[in-house]
Amino acid sequence: MKLCRFFLIFLCFYNLETNGQQLNDYKLWLKYEQITDSKLSASYKDISSKIVVGESTPSLLNAKEELALALPQMLGTDIEFLSAIDKGNALIVDVYQNLPVDLKSAVSKEMMDVKGDGFVLKSVKLTNKKVTVITAKTDLGVLYGTFRFLHLMQSQHLLDDLKVVDNPKLDIRMLNHWDNLDRSVERGYAGFSLWNWQKLPEYVDQRYIDYARANASVGINATALTNVNANALILTPMYLEKVKALADIFRSYGIKVYLTARFSAPMEIGGLETADPLNAQVQQWWKDKVKEIYAIVPDFGGFLVKANSEGQPGPQNYGRNHVDGANMMAEAVKPFGGNVIWRAFVYSEHDDTDRAKQAYDEFLPYDGNFMDNVLVQVKNGPIDFQPREPFHPMFGAMKKTPLIMEFQITQEYLGFSTHLVYLPKLFEEVLDADTFQKGEGSTVAKVIDGSLYGNKLTGMAGVSNIGTDINWTGHPFAQANWYGFGRLAWDPYLSANTIAEEWLRATYSNEEEFVDPIKEMMLDSREAIVNYMNPLGLHHIFDTGHHYGPGPWVDNLGRPDWNPVYYHKADSLGVGFDRTPSGSNATEQYASEIAVQYNDPKTIPQEYLLWFHHLPWDYKLENGEILWDAIALKYQEGVDQVTQMIKTWDRMKPYLSENEYKEVSMLLEIQLKEAKWWRDACLLYFQTFSNRPLPTGVERPTKSLEYFKSLKFPFAPGIRPRWD
Repeated sequence: MKLCRFFLIFLCFYNLETNGQQLNDYKLWLKYEQITDSKLSASYKDISSKIVVGESTPSLLNAKEELALALPQMLGTDIEFLSAIDKGNALIVDVYQNLPVDLKSAVSKEMMDVKGDGFVLKSVKLTNKKVTVITAKTDLGVLYGTFRFLHLMQSQHLLDDLKVVDNPKLDIRMLNHWDNLDRSVERGYAGFSLWNWQKLPEYVDQRYIDYARANASVGINATALTNVNANALILTPMYLEKVKALADIFRSYGIKVYLTARFSAPMEIGGLETADPLNAQVQQWWKDKVKEIYAIVPDFGGFLVKANSEGQPGPQNYGRNHVDGANMMAEAVKPFGGNVIWRAFVYSEHDDTDRAKQAYDEFLPYDGNFMDNVLVQVKNGPIDFQPREPFHPMFGAMKKTPLIMEFQITQEYLGFSTHLVYLPKLFEEVLDADTFQKGEGSTVAKVIDGSLYGNKLTGMAGVSNIGTDINWTGHPFAQANWYGFGRLAWDPYLSANTIAEEWLRATYSNEEEFVDPIKEMMLDSREAIVNYMNPLGLHHIFDTGHHYGPGPWVDNLGRPDWNPVYYHKADSLGVGFDRTPSGSNATEQYASEIAVQYNDPKTIPQEYLLWFHHLPWDYKLENGEILWDAIALKYQEGVDQVTQMIKTWDRMKPYLSENEYKEVSMLLEIQLKEAKWWRDACLLYFQTFSNRPLPTGVERPTKSLEYFKSLKFPFAPGIRPRWD
């Protein structure tokens, strides 16, 4: 009951500083609110009023404590934990091997399909009495099953004939925190870093426990604590003791800690004169450091490495390559079962090739040369987490190297945490994309789950949107992006529709009159933000540094590919980046079926049109509109969609508390103001090249282009220092 006691103390503390609704925000999708449907409540009480939970491991104790926290709140009554299994008990929660023979027999068929930390939820009859079983081959699987069982109750599913078998389809399901040791968060829009390094290891914040609970509830099993723009100090003994405190908390929730490794650490904290990966002293330094880490954190997951990218040191500093660097670290962690995750986000100031091509060109020659405990982490698209990108061509092309998907949950290019945008729709679009590398049906999801090429290691990473804000993510609906990432990392074949409904029912309401319209609003929100920011394949036209608001005019930065003008190439003739054979020929990096389709502006999906083509302003689209009018109308459509979101939210007021309503309502008003800002600034700028009037139906700007260019944002959060 330790967790429950801590949780109650925490709630009492925060009641001094905030109101009840904000506490609801803090609880995320684990609110466990009382079930008011009397028939449903009675059914649930029959199922779960008496419980037997195996208590042999910390993970099973966590399952018991979660049941002790959730069930009284949902059922409005006490529950009884029994120490021995009795066929009259309603709920049995234990690992499969510890079940009595008759219960084992009752679930044996389902258990044949369980893999790893998968689980079974099943209603069975024993001597004419119904028993509900939560079981798995591992104690962690039981914990995952417990969270799923409680979610089904929250969502008011009938549980009388329960039969669920669910397995994680990916091995590593990781949050990447871009948290710095000074507690600032790069691209963080929800306050400071959770990790209070000054108070660790002695002071254990309740937030660390609830962070672990939330992650376990959706199957996330790994966390990289620190920024990929790494600080070598995290590898020093002083900080490793603090890391140990976090790892000790996370372990019973199935979460392994990874650390970002600065490649130059042997010099910065080791006193060596080089970090050359082929140097024997450097190799030994890493082996010694790894041995030290595993002595402190025995289940340490391994290293996440950003090397030779945006000023970060790496093997190329010494004339070596990515294989040399990754394998050197992989050899150090391999005896302990650790992994090295090597990021493929590279683009060179000395390479004038189309930036979208560089990672593919740099990594494809090394396919098959990495050690078997190395994963290459690839962003979902070939540029940088844009509101819409085509899938990265490395997916499908690299056949012998396990690739781990990198999504961005934090909204660096999507309006920060003031904009409501449901990102699982973006994630789904990428995962469902067909690479055609082994014929039709060779989806990105099949690449990352290993089924396309038989890769043994699999994974998905998401750049965290979590901070110290009471609601964790800055925007209540941004919680759905954390939740949705976890669900897709567990099963990349889930639909964004299903995930949205799950989250809404657990977070807000089970009323169909609320769920259906708000789910539709969520599913449309990503397209809205594409429309009012980057329609028809426009991309990377954000203001410099902070990426807050539009800046298509920026052309004065130190490298061509840091400037928005590099990406849209607007001139008097037209707009767009030619990536066909007449331009950079980036389409050659895709399978021929895709290349042929993308090379022709008549057959390319319209959403990627200006990503791959530079077209005249009067180019006629399939619907008869000329390009300039289509761009302008898309910007207006995005604004109109936000207006509709506001109307939808207003209609939901009867289903919400006053604070729930006001919180999102205020944020939607900010989003509408900024959608209009995007529309007006971009259309005024591009109009200087098109020299065409705005089409009918597009609102006229009330400010000048010079006004928009003059705006400065020193207060924008998450600003990153520009690397030379």
